[in-house]
Amino acid sequence: MITNIEELYTAFEKFMDQGRWWDTDNKWEILLGAILVQNTKWRNVDYALLNLEEATGFSPIKISQLSEKQLQEMVRPSGFYKAKSATILRVFQWLTKSEFDLKKVRTKDFDTLRQELLAIKGIGEETADVLLVYVFEKSTFIADKYAQRLFSRMGIESKGYRQLKDNIQWPTEMDTIKAQNLHGWIVAYGQSYLKNDLQWQQGPLKNFKLKLNS
Repeated sequence: MITNIEELYTAFEKFMDQGRWWDTDNKWEILLGAILVQNTKWRNVDYALLNLEEATGFSPIKISQLSEKQLQEMVRPSGFYKAKSATILRVFQWLTKSEFDLKKVRTKDFDTLRQELLAIKGIGEETADVLLVYVFEKSTFIADKYAQRLFSRMGIESKGYRQLKDNIQWPTEMDTIKAQNLHGWIVAYGQSYLKNDLQWQQGPLKNFKLKLNS
């Protein structure tokens, strides 16, 4: 298990701004974006989100009342539009049980909520964790491709999302804001320093050491 995540956070904190990863405070927009960004670039998601905003204002009730065909046309720019529209409708159907009250959903314990999300067809582990951290204000490690590449550079190889996540000892002191910051920082760092060996050697984390317990 990797035991010094807090030290990694502190190292990031010395040179990264605590800027927002999402440029919106609208939880519904974030929820939709987290689904739409699967297997595509963000600029494609922007087009789909603009369509949804114009048609619904991101109102969860209005979105849940869309037909699958209507939703497909709106999210078409993001690619895989049939699968993504079906996933969105399933998520919003699940949320009807809580009357679209996100505060009510947040009262569920972490494990229960994560299992409920994973039970929705189309929601994988990464998307579930992004929703937990950014929409439902829980705290967990998002072991995405950037995290896998960063930790690989630091000597910890993993075969996919689950293996890396299972290898993280997540500190109780890491609250929601810190979870959001760390995720955003890892992605930003990856975009700047993880493309090749030269970039890695120019990065401020090139000598950071991960600690493992026995």
